[in-house]
Amino acid sequence: MDILASNAAYEAFLRHELGHELVEEGLAEKRREMAGDAFGFLRATYFRWAETALALFPELADAPTVLAVGDIHLENFGTWRDAEGRLVWGVNDYDEAAEMPYALDLVRLATSGLLASPEPDWREAEPIAAHLLAGYLKGVRKPGPTLLDRDHRWLRRTVIVPDEHRDAFWEKLKRKRRRFEKRDGAERPVFFPRYEAALRAALPQGATEPRFWYRSAGLGSLGRPRWVAQAKWRGDWVLREAKAVLPSAWVRLHGRHGRAVRCLEIATGRHRAPDPWYRVTDGVVVRRLSPNNRKIETDRPISPDWDHGPDETLGREVLLGEKMLKAMGREMAAIHLGTGDHAAAIRADLARRPEGWLREAALRAAQAMTAEHRQFAGHMGAQAES
Repeated sequence: MDILASNAAYEAFLRHELGHELVEEGLAEKRREMAGDAFGFLRATYFRWAETALALFPELADAPTVLAVGDIHLENFGTWRDAEGRLVWGVNDYDEAAEMPYALDLVRLATSGLLASPEPDWREAEPIAAHLLAGYLKGVRKPGPTLLDRDHRWLRRTVIVPDEHRDAFWEKLKRKRRRFEKRDGAERPVFFPRYEAALRAALPQGATEPRFWYRSAGLGSLGRPRWVAQAKWRGDWVLREAKAVLPSAWVRLHGRHGRAVRCLEIATGRHRAPDPWYRVTDGVVVRRLSPNNRKIETDRPISPDWDHGPDETLGREVLLGEKMLKAMGREMAAIHLGTGDHAAAIRADLARRPEGWLREAALRAAQAMTAEHRQFAGHMGAQAES
């Protein structure tokens, strides 16, 4: 099955699962984003990765199985405040969590690093793989969350939102809400009761009556309903976001473990400092939105005290730096060891892998994704011309 048939099959799956809740305009946006560049294509097509991974890397099929992220990539990391108010950095999207060989998370993360440039340099596979593995091995030896209040000053300076950009966060949300409210009622996605119930339950007691609007965000989840609630509580705004969560594409294709949604289980693993506002109920995942509860994106501004100009963004230079890649590797280990005692098995498996295994697997995957992206983009271009 090629990428065109694969995408059609996945959209049919979404329609079956979500029924009348499916947001068709989100699917159309997703197709456009998939055609844009290979990095966006990778982010939007975890279903395709789940289909092809074991065929691309048959040598990894016997790696120890863990509860893994699945849909991991460079922009699947972010910050939040834990129950003690501490600033935490790590993976913050777990929609595709499932049991699979641990090595697949490492390969996908390395692949995303290669594809993050419009013109990939395959020579970068070696340092990307080496730094990720070095961080991962350190994390396997001593797993734990990445807490930023006292340690990891370099990372704290990188991810903390500069004061002048906090206003921009609220202004952007206000623009999105106003655009939604100006739309004709017939053009608006339908706000179904389970999303309203989940959002109301997540707001603090005593909050004012909320305003709700549809939000388009992310890539992989486009087409699924995603709603925001905004209310005032004790002097200022509070925000919650709710979106549909479905069984992982990995489970759908390799389904040995039923249809269980595992995102809350992986988010609250024993080596993590979880986000207390992250909840899953009735097929809906809810999280808090704030300047400190957000994803780290390549166009996110760098704090002024970072060693860059005041208007620079994270970009590939920072996200693919040695320190950041090692931090990502450590975080992956904390996740993989969070729901089971897999450290000894993982160490033994890594010891028997040939030198360069991660580099070679990432190269194989990046080249396959690039070819499929060209095919999909060509198809979209032909459709637009006709």
